[in-house]
Amino acid sequence: MKISVFGLGYVGCVSAGCLSALGHEVIGVDVNPVKVDMINAGQSPVIEAELDALITEGVEAGRITAMTQSAQAIAKSDLSLVCVGTPSDDNGSLNLKYVERVCQDIGRALSTKGEYHVVVMRSTMLPGSTEELVIPTLEASSSGKAGRDFGVSFNPEFLREGTAVHDFYHPPFTLIGQYDSRGAEIAAKMYECIDAPLRIAPLGVAEMVKYANNTFHALKVTFANEIGNVCKQQGIDSHQVMDIFCLDDKLNLSPYYLKPGFAFGGSCLPKDLRALLYHAHRLDLNLPVLESVLPSNELQIKRGFDMIRQTGCKKVGILGFSFKAGTDDLRESPLVELIETLIGKGYEVRVYDRNVSLARLYGANKIYIERQIPHIATLMCDTIEDVLTASDVIVIGNKAPEFRQAIQHARQDQVVIDLVRIVESTALLEAQYEGICW
Repeated sequence: MKISVFGLGYVGCVSAGCLSALGHEVIGVDVNPVKVDMINAGQSPVIEAELDALITEGVEAGRITAMTQSAQAIAKSDLSLVCVGTPSDDNGSLNLKYVERVCQDIGRALSTKGEYHVVVMRSTMLPGSTEELVIPTLEASSSGKAGRDFGVSFNPEFLREGTAVHDFYHPPFTLIGQYDSRGAEIAAKMYECIDAPLRIAPLGVAEMVKYANNTFHALKVTFANEIGNVCKQQGIDSHQVMDIFCLDDKLNLSPYYLKPGFAFGGSCLPKDLRALLYHAHRLDLNLPVLESVLPSNELQIKRGFDMIRQTGCKKVGILGFSFKAGTDDLRESPLVELIETLIGKGYEVRVYDRNVSLARLYGANKIYIERQIPHIATLMCDTIEDVLTASDVIVIGNKAPEFRQAIQHARQDQVVIDLVRIVESTALLEAQYEGICW
């Protein structure tokens, strides 16, 4: 392919060198003539292992050139990869002035090209930026229409400084955010030689994945440091602790617990987190990240209540109120707290949970239900149908399979509030549907 790379900073140089080594013809574009001259001399403007050799090889083979003229680069390429910087302003907001400027330049060049051209954004931008800034700027500058006269895609990078060349050739996946299918297909061809799963997703999903990755990495570093600080105070080898921690790829390093939904609860997580925080305070340690977990969990319960309140309906049915499906355990169930909030606010509440109903008679929670939450026990119904008939809002509290079928029978005038994503598609639902995080 013939690819123009706008922005010869870290990401642009790595992308240019690696794409050239895959056999593509690459034109680097930058407003800084020093960077352009260095590229044309076969030198990398940035320090990165293996990159100098790739740039030298590409220039000598005639696959890499660099220039300052945007229009000329657009005319000689079929696809433009935008890698300009998106620095932070003093208030933390993202500064997209370089993105806007380069999109204006590309748009003006497209206005005279007369051929379909694909613009692929690789600069890190917040969700919505491509549709709210990039596409309007390109259309205004080119007098063309995105998806018809030119394609637009978003292709986030996942490169680590020091291992960027290796990361480019061995990514966990290749992600293309799609605005138009033709543009996404052409963008994906850049990576045909890369052995990694290809995912095509909506623009907003692709933009958000980059932020989910980086904020999670930041969270992991801080989490490990806070655990390490507790270990240090007691003479415990924190690296040994985390080496063993990382052996668990069923729960610790896995997709488990990483699906957005309702608050956590149960007999372990809240209790053990509180105990560790109390222990840290006795050691005169502040653990800001871990200390924020329970307050954040409380906010998710409040979010669930606010969704119910905003319906304007007063008759609420809860399907499932143990802290997860397949158990009768109500200890620190966030659904119990949600139900108590609703009762306190004057809502008419009906509750059904097959496992908990059995627990009232036979289970380990019999004493807890009768002594701790008897006011909730009196609201329990014998069948799902009883809840559906008496309620205007149906809240799905856990993933019991029977609830998936139940909401298919909800009426058009009812609202389903799903806290667990019991269904992936709402196409067959008659009722109004709202997911707590989707």
